[in-house]
Amino acid sequence: MIAVHHYENGQVREFEADDISKLVDDPHLLWVDVAHPSENDLQCLQQEFSLHPLAMEDVREHHQRPKLENYPTHAFIVVYSSALQEVDIFVGPSWVITVRESDPDETPWSLENARLRFDRTHPEQCDVGYLVYVLLDEIVDGYFDETDRAEERLEELEDLIFSEQQQNETEVQQTLFDVRRRLLKFRRAIVPLREVVAALLRKEVDWIDDHDVVLLQDVYDHVLRAIDLLDSGRELMGNAVDAHLAIISNRMNSVMKKMTSWGAILLGSTLVAGIYGMNFKNMPELHWRYGYGMAIGTMLLITMVGYWYFKRKDWL
Repeated sequence: MIAVHHYENGQVREFEADDISKLVDDPHLLWVDVAHPSENDLQCLQQEFSLHPLAMEDVREHHQRPKLENYPTHAFIVVYSSALQEVDIFVGPSWVITVRESDPDETPWSLENARLRFDRTHPEQCDVGYLVYVLLDEIVDGYFDETDRAEERLEELEDLIFSEQQQNETEVQQTLFDVRRRLLKFRRAIVPLREVVAALLRKEVDWIDDHDVVLLQDVYDHVLRAIDLLDSGRELMGNAVDAHLAIISNRMNSVMKKMTSWGAILLGSTLVAGIYGMNFKNMPELHWRYGYGMAIGTMLLITMVGYWYFKRKDWL
């Protein structure tokens, strides 16, 4: 689906995709947003805006690394939303194209907030650079919601790990690995964006004006803060994994101590029973009247002494 927005003298007008031909050379700002593009939609964009074939190939393949590429007539930017959905942005002299796909299993990233925010902008700021700033700022702001959710989930995991209640170790480990994998994917999407925004600050895109650079500096600061929060989350994740493994090891040591203690306690009784169970005719106290009681008493005494000893050492 192609949505066409034309900005002129502070007014916003919506057009159909068939009207792009007469708007593409208009000096006023044109924003074309494409959600779930079909092959026909991509071919239409490539023909109308003379988009570079290599950039269109990246749009079709998806899963690109966040990057900024400059071509003779436009620039191509790849970023990811907080839901890890790829958003491709083409920047031209007087137009911006956003192409986005959504995963059926994810909440689709919406441009509605960015559009409403940009529509409220003063007419003097309705230029290409400012629109790029609004898009990037909305995307980066969504990162903080994701890092907050990851932090809350890590806190829940920490409470579960250190709780005294019986827990499913397999389930905890699976959750830990899921969070770690999510943080890793999220980091791959955020860290390269730092270089993209830095390139925009260096005015490597010709259509970014000086007043837009000042605004993009704020986006750059937000990206750095998101990376710091993400690194903190990964460190907390590592600490949670280490704590989980340490607790499992301690529990295993506790079980081994109990098994060893009971084995040592029963060893003395087994030794007495083994000696008096041997089939020899000439054995001391073999025909003694109190021999049976003496053997049982000795075994009980050894068991009690052993239990008291290991209980005192907190092994039982």
